[in-house]
Amino acid sequence: MGLTGVLAFGLAGGTAVALKVTGNIATVDADKALAQVDRPEVVVPDDPNAGAPLNIVLMGSDDRSGENAELGGKAEGQRSDTTMVMHISADRSRVEVVSIPRDSIVDIPKCPTSTPGKFSAAWGNTRFNAAFAQGVTKGHDVQSGALCTMTTIEQLTDVRMDGFIVVDFAGFLNMINALGGVTMCIPNDIYSAKANHLRLSAGNQTLDGATALQYARARTGEGLGNGSDTDRIGRQQEMMAAIAREVLSANLLTDSPKLVSFLNAVTSSLTMSSNFASLTGLPGLAYSLRNVRPDTISFMTVPWKSNPADPNTVVWTKDADTIWANMKNDVPLTTPAGGPTAAATPPATAGATGGADAAGTDAGSTDTGSATAAPPASADTATAPPAGQSAAPTPTAAPEPKQAGKEAFTGADTTSVCGPTS
Repeated sequence: MGLTGVLAFGLAGGTAVALKVTGNIATVDADKALAQVDRPEVVVPDDPNAGAPLNIVLMGSDDRSGENAELGGKAEGQRSDTTMVMHISADRSRVEVVSIPRDSIVDIPKCPTSTPGKFSAAWGNTRFNAAFAQGVTKGHDVQSGALCTMTTIEQLTDVRMDGFIVVDFAGFLNMINALGGVTMCIPNDIYSAKANHLRLSAGNQTLDGATALQYARARTGEGLGNGSDTDRIGRQQEMMAAIAREVLSANLLTDSPKLVSFLNAVTSSLTMSSNFASLTGLPGLAYSLRNVRPDTISFMTVPWKSNPADPNTVVWTKDADTIWANMKNDVPLTTPAGGPTAAATPPATAGATGGADAAGTDAGSTDTGSATAAPPASADTATAPPAGQSAAPTPTAAPEPKQAGKEAFTGADTTSVCGPTS
């Protein structure tokens, strides 16, 4: 969608955008002036999938060609180092994002490519992120990699995927810069030589696009944990939550022209399925989510345990079946096995954070990828004060920070503790 599309949308929407230019050009705030008279109603973008749940595969590609080579260094081929499934409830009250570890051992099925009748071969007992590479190798484009990832997820989960969005390095950088940066808590001093010599001091930091990209990609170095992909997933989920907070605080979802302008700035570096790449598709979906809040956006990781055959890889536990079944039935993903079905579950109210704990993990497994949410704290039992005396306030302990990547959390939860803004 180019500039013409943005202008067409602004005209169709009935909202005048006042352009203020310095110099000898006379200007006027058209919105303010025209507010004094009757005006046509603003036409907001339609959600073409309104009333139906959506499952969208989000992928971060490490394509190293063109502009991306300057950002990430040259390398052959393409891989998907980050894959998340975003579930949007039918009533648009919940957004739930599930990360899939790239080193999950899975079977990759025969996959279609972007060329009709052309398929990539099946591949058994391999890493999940090989699906994207397999598709690109056979189809010679990002779309084929995304199609194979979608096919693999559907075969593993029995949940239909409704589309995909692939973000490359340049697209991610542009998105952060279009927001004016993203503010995050950095709990430790960080230095990573492999992430373009990324160096961050502990504390609340506002990261620009280039810094946010390196932080999202960093895996090894000082202050970055054990260097595993599963540790990095937690930081990526925290960044996604921070991006969501920035979007909501800027009122992008309720300001139609501003929303389209933002999407125009960031979508030039994205690869999407056609249902989300239109003027109505993506803005309409975004606008339909205007009532979500940070506490109704949840993040979690597919429940996993270390692979006994190779400790550098992981396998999903049986709890993953509950997560995918809930997604298929459009109920909060942390609803325990045997919980209510979609038909028996009323629409989530504003402020809902995802339901009860998920079912227990495999007996004897070392499951550090639990997707369970913390149960609600019980209320303290009040004791009546003596006559004539007022009740002393009951002290409440600060909630323990959620472990991003290892347990479910919402955009309103605390996942890292920092001091004042640096």
